[in-house]
Amino acid sequence: MLETRAADARQFSISVFDPQQASAEEWAQALAYWRLRSEEDYPGEPQPDDAHTAQNVRQHTPMHVVSRIFARDAHGNLLGNINLGVRREATSDYEAHAPFVNAWGGVRQSSRRQGIASLLLRELLALMDAQGKTTATFNAHLPEGRAFLSAVGALEKHRSMENRMAFSGLDDDALARWRAEALAPAHGLRLEIHAGRVPFERLATLMAPLSALLEDAPTTGLSRPPMRFELEDFRAWYAEIDRRGGEHFLVLLLDGDEVAAVCDASWNQLYPDRMFQRLTGVARSWRGKGLAKGVKALMLQLVRERHPEVVMAVTQNAEVNAPMLAINRQLGFVPHRHDGAYQIGTESLRAFLSARSPASREARA
Repeated sequence: MLETRAADARQFSISVFDPQQASAEEWAQALAYWRLRSEEDYPGEPQPDDAHTAQNVRQHTPMHVVSRIFARDAHGNLLGNINLGVRREATSDYEAHAPFVNAWGGVRQSSRRQGIASLLLRELLALMDAQGKTTATFNAHLPEGRAFLSAVGALEKHRSMENRMAFSGLDDDALARWRAEALAPAHGLRLEIHAGRVPFERLATLMAPLSALLEDAPTTGLSRPPMRFELEDFRAWYAEIDRRGGEHFLVLLLDGDEVAAVCDASWNQLYPDRMFQRLTGVARSWRGKGLAKGVKALMLQLVRERHPEVVMAVTQNAEVNAPMLAINRQLGFVPHRHDGAYQIGTESLRAFLSARSPASREARA
């Protein structure tokens, strides 16, 4: 079901999309729009089918609430959208997350430079004012998206890159050395591997140590709440990959019960030719001993054994994470896309939108 409200004299309107109440016609329109926008922003990439997209949008997210907002023309055609994600009340660390909202979306290429993005940003500002949010975070990888966010007044706070590696270029001898060095008796580490799923009882014991490694990842100047793994997020994710078909892989090197190094990755039937590398981390006291190389090599061996159809690995790295980037270059990873994380506060956003108001345009005329 859509809640629609007038936007401005250009006959644009704003509507809120409720995935639980939307009609079949509203769903068909939304799915066609999302498919088009995905093709515009990620040309040449494989796209999930509409059934998967609909299921993903409908799925309950235990830690966050997402508002989905569309901009329409006078005929009801979808021209742009903005999604606003906030921490769900009464969840862990809610107070630390409370000032922040994550925003993502865009405008169709054929409909840009008509003020549609500004209309959508007014919805963001309204939510921030209503809920007491102080910081909105966007990610952009296309030049036009970066330019728009800079014009709005958002500041780039962090840069990352998506790196990709072809399995055909792997050096098997080097990987065997990396595995042997990490498992050398001198280290005294115990190897633990999970393939397919990690039992929830074990995951529960890993949330704190893995969160500590995640929190230690570089995020440059990004204002943010603590980065944590949440058991409820894993429950939701496992339910999703149960529906679509997929596996979660976890490789651990343990010093007694302490996590010295970790590498986790996933595979799913939507993209059967690729492996998605997730967290690779080494405890500070164990760095400089080749453990990151070792857990990566162990992970690659595991995935190749279970999924010989995989030809590509995909990972995301902070541009300031020189040690991990150096390891990935040795493996054969090359940059595929660069992403910027931008942030803006309510006052800067308000100042931009005030300058774009009808009254200010008339004053300049």
